[in-house]
Amino acid sequence: MEECISVFDMLKIGVGPSSSHTLGPWRAAERFLSELRTENLLQQIDKVSVDLYGSLSLTGKGHATDLAVMLGLSGQDPEYIPIENIDVIIKSIQSKSEIKLGNEITISFDFAKDIIFNKNFLDYHANALTFTAQMNDKSIYKSTFYSIGGGFVVKEERINAKAKTQIKCAFPYPIDKASELLDYCKKESKSISEIVYENEKSMRGETAISFELIRIWSTMLECMYIGCHSEGILPGGLNVRRRAFDMHQNLIGLANYNSPQTWLEEIRKTEVKFRQILKWVSCFALAVNEVNAALGRVVTAPTNGSAGVIPAVLMYYLVIENHAAGEKEIKQFLLVAGEIGSIFKKGSTISAAMGGCQAEIGVSSSMAAAALCELMGGTPEQVLMAAEIAMEHHLGLTCDPIGGLVQIPCIERNTMGAIKAINAAELALETDPKNAKVPLDKVIDTMWQTAKDMNNKYKETSEGGLAIAVNMADC
Repeated sequence: MEECISVFDMLKIGVGPSSSHTLGPWRAAERFLSELRTENLLQQIDKVSVDLYGSLSLTGKGHATDLAVMLGLSGQDPEYIPIENIDVIIKSIQSKSEIKLGNEITISFDFAKDIIFNKNFLDYHANALTFTAQMNDKSIYKSTFYSIGGGFVVKEERINAKAKTQIKCAFPYPIDKASELLDYCKKESKSISEIVYENEKSMRGETAISFELIRIWSTMLECMYIGCHSEGILPGGLNVRRRAFDMHQNLIGLANYNSPQTWLEEIRKTEVKFRQILKWVSCFALAVNEVNAALGRVVTAPTNGSAGVIPAVLMYYLVIENHAAGEKEIKQFLLVAGEIGSIFKKGSTISAAMGGCQAEIGVSSSMAAAALCELMGGTPEQVLMAAEIAMEHHLGLTCDPIGGLVQIPCIERNTMGAIKAINAAELALETDPKNAKVPLDKVIDTMWQTAKDMNNKYKETSEGGLAIAVNMADC
């Protein structure tokens, strides 16, 4: 049996620019510290080094993998660390050549030598990293982790597999495939969001579910707000100018607001012709991924590189489609999106290092399309059709970031994924599911086969596509 995957596993709050290359390694460092504490080794450590392999090595600099590892080893939490503290901590480690391990013990640490970039791949997964701790008595403790996408981190032996299976047994509606989800909806006469909500209730209380879903949305809204009100050049060397700021100014004019929520209310008053709608959706998506590229706080949905699609589509619903919508619709949207993402993770991958950008933008577009379709009154069959349509038209999308940065073409791709999601939802709403030719599970299988057939140079290695056709000097 597959592991239990909660909506809150698929929608994580963290720091950009990448869920697999930043958030995953950060979490791996935290788990390494946990292992050391469990073995009562932390206070005995004299030296720590980190080996990065495969895609983590090839594009690690552009994805801030080295910075994430240092922050994780310092005992910082990506969900709660004040963004302004990140640069301070990194500069302190670099200038002093020492790190406060787990925020408990200070040891020498030369970031230029103790983080080793190895271009070779380990067998289990394209994103691998090994932590090595040397004790005062010269003994060694090693631990290898794999960042499999969306901030998920595993060890090859899957030591937690048994526990995860037991958690899944608590689900009243265990789901591995879209067909199973649809069967439950028919049998129970429930919507997809209602089925997912029942599963979530087996893991936590209703108050906690509500609080966390709204916290996720608040983070998304704040991220869009920050992105729309920040101008300048993104870090990394590509000299990419932020575009959300200018686009937003042209759209909203002299509106009066002082918070993300009052901003949302003001957007509802703006003109909603087709061109304006396209611009607003694109603006929302750009804003999120510009914040992500600048190591800001985003919601992994299902990855950081695709973090702009879901908030952009949900914001579209709130400010364009339904001005009366509120927390009920927000929670409904996120429940559906999270479940669709989990089905993709179980049946294929959400890691660009394994499947190219179809695994990130494609999956996020599918998640958003399904969620929007339910809010617009779609049946469970139509909701799954919306998810299928969105992914069908992302199949084969490669991941070829220029300079290994989550900027070109990643930021713009979020706008395209959001627009496709809206279109997919509308197509599904206008289609009788009885006439559908391609079930969602077949598309997920096809996506995985496409991922396996795809050349590695198009899987987040920056060794093919735009990544070599356009170099840093051109920018």
